[in-house]
Amino acid sequence: MGKQKVIIIGSGPIRIGQGIEFDYASVHCTRTARELGYEAIVLNNNPETVSTDFDISDRLYFEPLTTEDVLNIIDREQPLGVVTQFGGQTAINLAKPLHEAGVKILGTSYDSIDLAEDRERFDDLLVRLDIPKPPGKAVVTFEDAARVAAEIGYPVLVRPSYVLGGRAMEIVYNEGDLSTYMKTSSVEVSAERPLLVDKYVVGKEAEVDVISDGVDCLLPGIMEHIERAGVHSGDSMAVYPPQTLSQNVIDQIEEYAIRIARELKIVGLMNIQYVIDGEQAYIIEVNPRASRTVPYLSKITGVPMVPVATKVTLGKTLKELGYKTGLYPISDQVAVKAPVFSFQKLTMLDTGLGPEMKSTGEIMGVDNQFPRALYKAMIASGYDIPLPHDPDMKSRDAVLVTLANHDKVEGAPIVKGFAELGYKIYATQGTAEVLKAYGVEAEVVRKIGEEEPNLLGLITATEIDFLINTPERERTPERDGLKIRRAAVEHGVPCLTSLDTAQALLTALAYRNQHKVVGVRSVNQYVVSN
Repeated sequence: MGKQKVIIIGSGPIRIGQGIEFDYASVHCTRTARELGYEAIVLNNNPETVSTDFDISDRLYFEPLTTEDVLNIIDREQPLGVVTQFGGQTAINLAKPLHEAGVKILGTSYDSIDLAEDRERFDDLLVRLDIPKPPGKAVVTFEDAARVAAEIGYPVLVRPSYVLGGRAMEIVYNEGDLSTYMKTSSVEVSAERPLLVDKYVVGKEAEVDVISDGVDCLLPGIMEHIERAGVHSGDSMAVYPPQTLSQNVIDQIEEYAIRIARELKIVGLMNIQYVIDGEQAYIIEVNPRASRTVPYLSKITGVPMVPVATKVTLGKTLKELGYKTGLYPISDQVAVKAPVFSFQKLTMLDTGLGPEMKSTGEIMGVDNQFPRALYKAMIASGYDIPLPHDPDMKSRDAVLVTLANHDKVEGAPIVKGFAELGYKIYATQGTAEVLKAYGVEAEVVRKIGEEEPNLLGLITATEIDFLINTPERERTPERDGLKIRRAAVEHGVPCLTSLDTAQALLTALAYRNQHKVVGVRSVNQYVVSN
């Protein structure tokens, strides 16, 4: 009798929101299945991935990830079942048609996947479990969306169901912008795929990956986002272990994750995202699959997350594998994940960060101190900014600042920090006036359209080390802001569009200014001790 067959569905073409992280998960799942004695069959249609290398699987089908093609292969191979949780949203979206065709979904059942993805069912589950979430509802018409937004209060976060990378997700501040969004959004809204309207909570974000066998739940680690809620998790910097979350909040995150995993009967991997308002954690969303943070968290915690989740999916228990329920012991290292963007190749794309994902990759900075790990991560992600009067680097000792009206007061102390490091501050008139009130002298520069020299000339002549430019909130195209940000990209000037990112850069540079040596070791020299 031959080996039992398992089909692993990959993530298809790499695109923003879904890339190498899911290929990593598919490869480790395939290798683990083979080690356990199964015949591992990979179904993917991307020639640029490792999962489609000839020596990774026992058999490879290079076919489109459509229901018809997948069912044809399943009919030919007659596998024990199909694994969908390691191929990102593309693979998980196939769970419904495969289930309806009678195919066995290995790991988390289709009903549990649907319970996590269906807005009304999931809201009912959270109410039953007494777990808080920002108020909101699923709608299909503008009238319903406007009514819900008025009930819960602006600003609201609007997003389609079952999409990848936060596509077409926006923060809306008034009914006029909501109407414009409904008219111009390219996403199809229907009863099967409604629009989600949620209260936008301004707070810290955190997320956790969970491995569950249906009873016990292992949480390898909690990641705290550096950018506040409103920036897509894929575009946010994240730090493990959390640096500012209280033990009370950490306990809530752990408790809610375990409750949800057990109620959903998760078998394998799950990702949960939270927003923290004060001392209360709220659930933003649950993804019943591997997330893009799995490789990062696996490396820093030492927990081989995909192999463990694969073994659980194929019948093992966490106890059998030597793990117990709860948070895994915290590593003695700090890791900062930072996004990498390809704005120079994506012409005309606004570089301002928001709910829709724009990054095309990520890196990790590791050290035993947060500021050092942060400094390494920012350098690796493209913010290799010299300190004033640095003899080893070409420094212009200047920064250009133009802040949106709602960011001026909050941003002033951050800009003051850069001034204290020795940077000359250039600013537009409105920003300069606020900075002066905070004791920061800034040289006023003219706006675009005014006579030269103006701020565009500073950027094109590369007379500044970096730019801080935060977008206005209005949904209408912000022409000057877009021109400023695109000019920075095209002339190789680092551009920060979030105050939280600017504060992170200030923290990193201030540490670097005080401690001239930043330790560097090979990845093999970092020993995870727990």
